Amino acid sequence: MASGSSWTKGLAWLVVLVAVAGGGYWAYLHFSSNATTAKAQVKAAPVPVTTAVVRKADFPVYLTGLGTVEPYNTVTVSSRVDGEITKVFFRQGQMVKEGETLATIDPRPYQAALEQAQAKKAADEANLKNATLNLARYKTLGEKEFASQQQVDTQQASVDQLQAEIMGDQAAIDNAQTQVSYTTIKSPLTGRTGFRLVDPGNIVHASGTAGIVTIVKLQPISVVFTAPEEDVPRINDAVAAGPAPIEALSSDGKTLLSKGRLSIVNNEVDPASGDIRMKARFDNEDNRLWPGLSVSTRLLVQTLKDSIVVPVDAVQRGPDGLFVYVVDGDKAKITKVKVDQEGDGLSRIESGLTEGQTVIVAGQSRLADGSTIQATPAPTPSPTPADIAKTAPVATPRPDPDETPANTAAKAP
Repeated sequence: MASGSSWTKGLAWLVVLVAVAGGGYWAYLHFSSNATTAKAQVKAAPVPVTTAVVRKADFPVYLTGLGTVEPYNTVTVSSRVDGEITKVFFRQGQMVKEGETLATIDPRPYQAALEQAQAKKAADEANLKNATLNLARYKTLGEKEFASQQQVDTQQASVDQLQAEIMGDQAAIDNAQTQVSYTTIKSPLTGRTGFRLVDPGNIVHASGTAGIVTIVKLQPISVVFTAPEEDVPRINDAVAAGPAPIEALSSDGKTLLSKGRLSIVNNEVDPASGDIRMKARFDNEDNRLWPGLSVSTRLLVQTLKDSIVVPVDAVQRGPDGLFVYVVDGDKAKITKVKVDQEGDGLSRIESGLTEGQTVIVAGQSRLADGSTIQATPAPTPSPTPADIAKTAPVATPRPDPDETPANTAAKAP
């Protein structure tokens, strides 16, 4: 009886084991099938990408560098006479115009000297009048032989002497008037004042070197910058072709501050650094360029016509070199390219692409050659500076402070 019971228990355990094994096998088949189906679905899902059309455009070639803003005129206003400052008419940092009064000096000593010179002239004129009358009398008496010729000549000399003294008196008056005018200090140019160096009550001297205030001319203003000596031929070609446009940007190169034109290329290369110095002119109507400011520069030296261009983001770098993903139906196809230059967010393609093809500019990280894609066109690209230049009206440049009148006239149409 005990033997039958053991056999029954063993059979029960065997049934349980078979049931567990069968359930496990069924679960393996079920989940394995689901995983394969999910993998197939993931593999078949298209990759969302952004595309752009390969196009032809004029490609601008720039020379970049670093420069410093320098004013064309900087004047330290000083007194030309000694005296006490009675009043200051400007504020620190104020824009002043040429001829505007900046300060006054006590004019009384110089006014007294002027009145003294005027009085001296009046006295000499009275003496001259009397001497002239006496000369007329001597001439009349001489004609009747009541006066000698010597007396006539002596009186004539007295008249001439007094006339000379009156001329000296007039010169003294003019000098005194000039000294009085110097007591009113006026701005010699239109510009912005700096820190005020004197206050009312200070005594200033004509021999002093500190001055009263410094004024800098901000409009127009210049930027002095350099370029490597190997770029001199391209710079000269750009100058020969016409006014070479230049942009001044913030020192990090991210913010456009002003646009101008190349004004001067130095007549020699610095042998110590191997650089050529240049100066560009900016109208600076908004005063964004400030004397002493460090800026980045971009000089347009050439425009390559009808170039094949794509957005910079389209070009990828792989172990075999540069390539782009070209849209082929709903697939992405790897195409090797050769890039000539980059700038303004565009790459100039030397070989590998033709106008009208569609390339992928975003979403490449999930792609492989032959991947299925879901394409979305990128926004219409902004026109390049070269494209804008072709349609923009040509403005007549104002005379350059560094150009002589003869040169300016020679350039006029």
